Amino acid sequence: MEKKLLIETRVKKGFTQQQMADLLIMDVSNYNRKEKGSIKIRHDEWEKLSKALNVKIEEIYESDESQYVVFKDNSVGNYMGTNNIYSIPEYFLDMQRKYVDKLEREIEELKKNRK
Repeated sequence: MEKKLLIETRVKKGFTQQQMADLLIMDVSNYNRKEKGSIKIRHDEWEKLSKALNVKIEEIYESDESQYVVFKDNSVGNYMGTNNIYSIPEYFLDMQRKYVDKLEREIEELKKNRK
């Protein structure tokens, strides 16, 4: 999923993809794939990007996740099961993403303290 907010803000602020790639210490093709949504942007990268663009993360952040999840029902019975598509509210996904980000930060902190 293309990161439209990030791209629009980067262009508006006059930054090139090469400059953003240099900031994240990667080649420009790798950064391009992150903007296109082919590669996930990590939380620490979102922080660096927001600081460089002088905006809050919330102004450029766009999720890598979809709003739809497919579950396979395996209820008891004499049929093969059915596929159902459930819509998960965006606020719930955001809450889960924030929790995962918090856990990732805690893991990084624990790794630093272990050294």
